[in-house]
Amino acid sequence: MDWRTWHDAYDRPDTWMARRLLAVQAQIREALDGSPPGRLRVVSLCAGQGRDLLEVLAGHPRRDDVSARLVELDPRNTAFAEESARSAGLHQVEVVTADASLVDGYAGMVPADLVLVCGVFGNITDADIERTIASCAQLCRNGGTVIWTRHRGAPDRVPMICDQFERLGFERRWLSDAEAGYGVGVHRSTREPQPLTPGTRMFTFVGYDVLRQAEEA
Repeated sequence: MDWRTWHDAYDRPDTWMARRLLAVQAQIREALDGSPPGRLRVVSLCAGQGRDLLEVLAGHPRRDDVSARLVELDPRNTAFAEESARSAGLHQVEVVTADASLVDGYAGMVPADLVLVCGVFGNITDADIERTIASCAQLCRNGGTVIWTRHRGAPDRVPMICDQFERLGFERRWLSDAEAGYGVGVHRSTREPQPLTPGTRMFTFVGYDVLRQAEEA
């Protein structure tokens, strides 16, 4: 999978990816609007080109309150995100080219007010989905928000993802309609965060296409 050209579908309004992006951006905007006064911290796992967060922050009234760290492995995507952030004057946004699966990459920025796990759950195994959700209890502050995505194709793991978050003390705030053609969920933490455990690997990024081939075999 070429993860740079994969983003091109965001520029075509008729695609499910473009519609999902708008849904994620709406939830990011709502999370920022509802956050308490003062400094806000945001982390994004497998951030890609950062379009979800950066396009919202560029015009949001609280843009200067937000410090963010976007972690992405593909240097072409991080170069795009870096240029977007600088062009928008978002000088408190840090773009890091690194393995987003390691919790060490978020040290100093967590527990965060907003955690973005977009484009991850559809590309990792069920066991790693559960492991990543458990790690969100370290990454997200009490009262903070996790926004996540997962496709609704078979096997539909969205109900399992919701159950896992809710077992760990996250309250469901919003979930896209099952017929939307994509899955976007919002959960808010209701517990004090767990200490960050250095060296923890949350997931191995397998890829949607590889997972689908394995399921069909």
